[in-house]
Amino acid sequence: MSNAPIDMDHLARYTGGERALNAEILRLFDGQVTEMVAQLTALLSQRDAKRWREITHTIKGAARGVGAFGMGEAAAAAEPVDPANGEKARAAIQTLQGEADTVRAFIQNYLAA
Repeated sequence: MSNAPIDMDHLARYTGGERALNAEILRLFDGQVTEMVAQLTALLSQRDAKRWREITHTIKGAARGVGAFGMGEAAAAAEPVDPANGEKARAAIQTLQGEADTVRAFIQNYLAA
C-alpha cells in the first residue's frame, strides 16, 4: 500500500493503469465525495441517523474502491456515529473533511500532471 492519499497501484488493478481512465474515475470520485461530506453537515440538524449511515457507508466504499484508504478509514469510523451526538458527529465530519481535502489536492495534482 502506498503512503499517498490515493494508492494508484490499487486503482491500476481496475483501470490497467490507463491514465485517462484513472483521471475520469478520480474526477467522479472527487465530485461525489465532496458533495456527500457536505450533506453530512446538513444531517446534524436533522439528526437522521439512517441517512448518516448510508452516506458514510457510501463514502467508505467509494474511497476504498479508488484506493483512498485513509478516507475510507475515516468514513468507517464515522459510520456508527449518531448525528444526534453533535460533538462526535462534528468531529467525524472534520476528520472526513480533512481527508477529503488531502485527497482532493492529490487528485488536482494528478490531473494537472
